[in-house]
Amino acid sequence: MLIVLFLLALVFFCLCYKVYGGFLSRVFNLDKNRKTPAESMYDGVDYCPAHPAVLLGHHFSSIAGAGPIVGPITAALWFGWLPAYIWCLIGSAFFGGPHDAGSLIASIRHKGLSMGEVIRGWIGERGRFLFLCFTVVTLILIVAVFLQLAADTLAGDPTVAFAASLYMGLALVFGVLVYRYQASLKLTTLILLPIIFGACWFAREFPGVTAPFTYSSETWRWILVGYIVLASLLPVWLLLQPRDYLASYFLYFAVIIGAVGMLFGSGSFEVTLPALRGVVAASPPAAADQYIWPILFVTVACGAISGFHSMVGSGTTSKQLRRETDSLSIGYGSMLLEGMVAVIALGTIMISGLEAKGSPVAIFANGFGQFCSLVGIDAALGTSMGALAINSFILTTLDTATRLTRYQIQEFSGQRIDKYSATLIAVAASLLLLLSKSGDQTIMSFIWPVFGSANQLVAALALLGVAVWVRKGLGKDNKFLMLPMWFMLVTTIAALAMLIRDQLRATPTNYVVIVISIVLMALAVLMVREALAALRAAPKDLRPSAAD
Repeated sequence: MLIVLFLLALVFFCLCYKVYGGFLSRVFNLDKNRKTPAESMYDGVDYCPAHPAVLLGHHFSSIAGAGPIVGPITAALWFGWLPAYIWCLIGSAFFGGPHDAGSLIASIRHKGLSMGEVIRGWIGERGRFLFLCFTVVTLILIVAVFLQLAADTLAGDPTVAFAASLYMGLALVFGVLVYRYQASLKLTTLILLPIIFGACWFAREFPGVTAPFTYSSETWRWILVGYIVLASLLPVWLLLQPRDYLASYFLYFAVIIGAVGMLFGSGSFEVTLPALRGVVAASPPAAADQYIWPILFVTVACGAISGFHSMVGSGTTSKQLRRETDSLSIGYGSMLLEGMVAVIALGTIMISGLEAKGSPVAIFANGFGQFCSLVGIDAALGTSMGALAINSFILTTLDTATRLTRYQIQEFSGQRIDKYSATLIAVAASLLLLLSKSGDQTIMSFIWPVFGSANQLVAALALLGVAVWVRKGLGKDNKFLMLPMWFMLVTTIAALAMLIRDQLRATPTNYVVIVISIVLMALAVLMVREALAALRAAPKDLRPSAAD
């Protein structure tokens, strides 16, 4: 069963890249000779051309995070593996793929600015304001959530803390060697990667080296605060590009080991998870009456489509793209690759079954350890390596999200807030969420239920912004964007409505969740109205040209 599902996904994604990717290339009229913002606006800090392999590593590792692992595993436990598997394939190819590629390409045609600025040009100032309200709040939530996840992961396993700290330091060395001393990218990679990959083994063989990295979650949180402040402000060539490039090899390693497990594990592992568990969520902690629609499509998130991807594509990636034609492999290709990660994550829960213990992250790490045993790697070591891979996903999302929040705050203020102040505002707001409490519960426990819906609403609105640009700016048919946009919009609003229903039934009623959910729905409806009005209106002379 595992081998069939893996090969089916592989063939499907390859065909989609060839056929649908070619369609996207023609619609957006990609031209390798057209200058990108990384060249025309080079500043050596944010705008900096990157080798396609380096940029693919940054983009892929940033968008992956823990989403394609946590979401599919959770959905499979609730509804069975088959619905999650089908949505990961269809969603990645025809929803997340055009969303990611479209937002990246729209950004490079608009001076590497965020989707908020693209929306201002084609929908209007009110549309930009509404969209930035979503993105700033969502990014602050992402920084807060991943800051705590990273701190918990580092505190939970000193081996992972040692290895993660090592490759963050080596990333700085990599950046200096490659960009300042013009060292060979291949040679530097060949030297540093074995050191990084051997760190887990070394720490297990010589546990004394982990002693300086044994801290509480709270201490790691403050260490990471300092790290993300630096990550937001340092030139991208010094930390962001090399760290994400090196971290991407953990992703590739995870994909390769996962592929081995899916291809050759059928004879060693039994699939015990049911294919379909019904149309109502069957496992805790899902609330009562959580139906497969809309909950499945909000829960899977990054495994199929995620609004955060549009923020990465139009935030950091577009400022580093060396050739316009690279946007297809980096934008669309990365989403398909993330779909494969989601399929592999489903494989780990399929062999673990309903008896699986721990969080989705722990389930994935344990399943990854079992897959590693097929190639002669000790299962315990493989589990640590799986945990390190997940930690690298989390850290790349964390530092990229911090930088993106800084960009969004600066754009929201019309560049009146400098990058130092914007970074401090972003980090302080995230810390406030983590440290604030209401009774015995943190504020984060109140906001978490709407976080997934907010992220998916950003995806719907980003699709809408790209769709308006394609129709008004490029003069092309935008149905391939509008259809997934309407589906995600209606689905997410339905999920928010069900969340409001559940909170009204709960005792005590959580009015914070209710108010936030209503505000999100109202903002989404208002922006859709602005976009539809822009589509009906005649073009304005001051709007950017299609080639800008």
